[in-house]
Amino acid sequence: MQLCVLIFNSGSENEGIYTLNVDSENTVVAFESREDAERYANLLEAQDFIVPEVELIEAEEIKQFCEDSSLGLIVVEAGQLVMPPEKSKETLDWSPEQAALEPNSELERMRSMLEQMYRKSS
Repeated sequence: MQLCVLIFNSGSENEGIYTLNVDSENTVVAFESREDAERYANLLEAQDFIVPEVELIEAEEIKQFCEDSSLGLIVVEAGQLVMPPEKSKETLDWSPEQAALEPNSELERMRSMLEQMYRKSS
């Protein structure tokens, strides 16, 4: 089974995956339906948020990524209407400059894992 996730800056050095802060835990939001993921991405864009791309990924791969990265995972069932929070974080937790200073950081490891997953699915 494949799920849809929202990816920012796809293919770049500062690629990232959309997460929500749920109970003080960063949680990846994945969608069973591409249409639902695209609707959510459009809602983010309407809030002047960075515009994400919808990408397909194998469910087992994203589950493993979340476990390895100590991230939560929410899977939005097809047809379930979810709305992004009204207020988004003003700054992102990751920046290329920060990663360059910390080459062995957890974020660098997560980015590398994402790149590997997308190479496999391409």
